[in-house]
Amino acid sequence: MTVTDNKVVLITGAARGIGLATAKVFLDDGWDVCILDNNATTLAAAETELNLSNNVLAIHSDVSDPKQVTESVEKIVDRFGRLDALVNNAGIANFKTIGETSFEEWREIMATNLDGPFLVSQACVPVMVKTGGGSIVNITSISGLRASTLRVAYGTSKAGLMHLTKQQAVELGEQGIRANAIAPGPVDTEMAKKVHDSAIRQAYHDTLPANRYGLEEEIANTILFLSGDKASFITGQLISVDGGFEATGIGLPDLRK
Repeated sequence: MTVTDNKVVLITGAARGIGLATAKVFLDDGWDVCILDNNATTLAAAETELNLSNNVLAIHSDVSDPKQVTESVEKIVDRFGRLDALVNNAGIANFKTIGETSFEEWREIMATNLDGPFLVSQACVPVMVKTGGGSIVNITSISGLRASTLRVAYGTSKAGLMHLTKQQAVELGEQGIRANAIAPGPVDTEMAKKVHDSAIRQAYHDTLPANRYGLEEEIANTILFLSGDKASFITGQLISVDGGFEATGIGLPDLRK
């Protein structure tokens, strides 16, 4: 096993959307990048888009499976010999009321969105400690801050992830590991373009001081900052990257007239 001189990041759910955009930003900044996803088809497409080289490792794995997580981290150690940052980005959602959400659906979302970050972090921490520490960035959501209809499982999982972030910061700080969370607001991902019709988009715009959806790259740039040395005294924090959504009360449509 050789140890790379470059810093190494693991990004889960990295085959598309915010995860893939984050991989590109880290590569541009000179990091070695591990992209992990449970969808073999989209992962293969991401491999092609990133033009896999010696500083990129693609791993097909499910973050909710402890055995697969352990094996994935072992692959990273074998390839790069170190790990400096973890981005817990993998997540799933459904859009049902409390009464319509089955226990199986509830558990599936919790397994990926909350169990996954716990398991992956637990496996990565010993590797980070061996090389002096590192950074964990958990991708939560405005749905963990503000309740809305049809997101009982998703929103609850993201709220739990916010508290897990604080636990990580408190427990791992003396080992040289920082932990922070990002809560994206509405972002122009492919998924959003498919499920947000014109009425939904207008409703968001009416509540967004920035008066637009965010870009995947804007989330990725914040992740890179929190993972790097320039954020060396930032830990246990939640940053809403949301165009002002979480700070907004009511009345923007009237104010804009």
